[in-house]
Amino acid sequence: MAFTEKQAYKIEVNENFSIGVRRSDIVLKDDVEIGRSYHRSLFQPGSDVSGEVQEVQDVATAVWTPEVIAEYEASLPVEEPTAEELTVEDQLTE
Repeated sequence: MAFTEKQAYKIEVNENFSIGVRRSDIVLKDDVEIGRSYHRSLFQPGSDVSGEVQEVQDVATAVWTPEVIAEYEASLPVEEPTAEELTVEDQLTE
């Protein structure tokens, strides 16, 4: 009666070039699956995927060209600084 564990991955590239990863953690008893759980991750263009499995890194390298990353970054809304981030001079001119 031997218990083993393995992982399986499903990798998807979405319309906005984000990469979705579903990891299945599979528990086997004598090579028969007795349990499975899922974990999902989503990575935006330019995200650090160096800690992910090689397949995710390979997809990111192929899909996230410098142009795709620049287009994604340009699409992000510009955030206004909070009062804590403003310098005293900035606060006086408001």
